[in-house]
Amino acid sequence: MIAGHFGFAAVVKSRETAVPLWALMLGTVWLDVVFVPLFLAGVETIDTSPGGGYGGNIIHADYTHSLLGALLLSALWGAAFYWRLGLRSACALGFVAFSHWLLDLPVHRADMPLLPGNFGNLPMLGLGLWQYRGVVAVLEFALVVLGAWLYWRAARSITEPAQPLRRRALLTSVLMLLGGIGVLLMDLTGA
Repeated sequence: MIAGHFGFAAVVKSRETAVPLWALMLGTVWLDVVFVPLFLAGVETIDTSPGGGYGGNIIHADYTHSLLGALLLSALWGAAFYWRLGLRSACALGFVAFSHWLLDLPVHRADMPLLPGNFGNLPMLGLGLWQYRGVVAVLEFALVVLGAWLYWRAARSITEPAQPLRRRALLTSVLMLLGGIGVLLMDLTGA
């Protein structure tokens, strides 16, 4: 679902132009970035059993992808930018980081706990759309196209004196579209 996450970052960038695109893109995968050291430490795991879903693997991210863990990590991501970019941008970045959890909810099988480490053994969340690869691919493609289109539309509205900036923003929207489609194709083929 990486392509869909990046597409959502482009949607937000089209509305929050003061927020750096790199911070939005990295923010959309912030939960996965934090997953890596926890995985290397053996705290969170990957099960490579058959039938894992979209990528074929089952990821046990009971801390980074728990509801409370995602909220805390997202708040931390947004707070990291508060002093440099201000409250509005920090809130946008925190929301984009939390969008990762929201976008994962429909596709993950019921493996997303409410509390870190599944404390209290509460019901796990997830609607399991990953078992329907075509549906997920269409949803991700739609997010990528929507993000690239909204970013392109916002770039078109840049006024004449900033023409080089406008050209760069239009090129960025095309690269977002092509990159998003490329990531989606890699996800689908297992590359």
